[in-house]
Amino acid sequence: MHSYPAPALARVEEMVAAAAQDPARAVSFQGAPGCNGHRAALECDPNCLPLPCFSFEDALDAVKEGRAARAIIPIENSQHGRVADIHFLLPESGLSIVGEHFLAIHHDLMALSDGPFAAAYSHPQALGQSRHFLRARGIVPMAYADTAGAAAYVAEMGDPRACAIAPRIAAELYGLKIVAENVEDAADNTTRFVVLSRQPLDPASLAGRSAMTTFVFEVKNVPAALYKAMGGFATNGVNMTKLESYQKGASFSATTFYADIVGAPGDPAVDRALEELAFHCKELRMLGTYPMERQRG
Repeated sequence: MHSYPAPALARVEEMVAAAAQDPARAVSFQGAPGCNGHRAALECDPNCLPLPCFSFEDALDAVKEGRAARAIIPIENSQHGRVADIHFLLPESGLSIVGEHFLAIHHDLMALSDGPFAAAYSHPQALGQSRHFLRARGIVPMAYADTAGAAAYVAEMGDPRACAIAPRIAAELYGLKIVAENVEDAADNTTRFVVLSRQPLDPASLAGRSAMTTFVFEVKNVPAALYKAMGGFATNGVNMTKLESYQKGASFSATTFYADIVGAPGDPAVDRALEELAFHCKELRMLGTYPMERQRG
């Protein structure tokens, strides 16, 4: 399915038309109006024109094709880890990370009735973040493309035994009642989003500001290659705040790593660390240097 439920479709068409009139202000996001990506876009830039897209690929394509100046994409959640497929999509997109945003996540259970409920629809991340709540009540989690889209789907179905887990605004948009508030399993539930653009930021423009740099790399297939590649960050005092691995292709012989560091190219310590990393790599691709929104460490 590559379309929105009927209750969301009219709002999507209105927002798409508005963004088409002024693409320079448009920020694409994945999901239906009212989802957390929509919230993140408005928090990041209250004057933007949010552009809903059905999939992450669609949101990235909107920027590549000039229908939006930026995309805002969730990359990891404090409870449920990294968002599926993002580590593949970002390098393949050809876009650059130009910002980050941390969004406090609060989920509500919403429906047409007060229950009891047989199934809860939402994005897999939201279902995972609320799994204890659902399990304790015997509600079966059902994956949907996004949180607000799930709310629109429940409204469209008209089934009193179906509910959705979504931001509060989705209930207002699609005529559902809030049955339970803050059903996430952790009160400090937070999702980190990244902002992407066709043009990277010049690291020199961030002089005097705290910055993050994100890159992906594949080390040479020799013993201790990763250990040696990481040594430059330790000896130069560069803080690596994130290092994740994922398989590239079906051979399981080449592992790609995704990393965030504090600092920017142009800083001598960062340059030395990246130079040493490159020496031990088959591939090193910079995804962007951007202002740090939240201090690490």
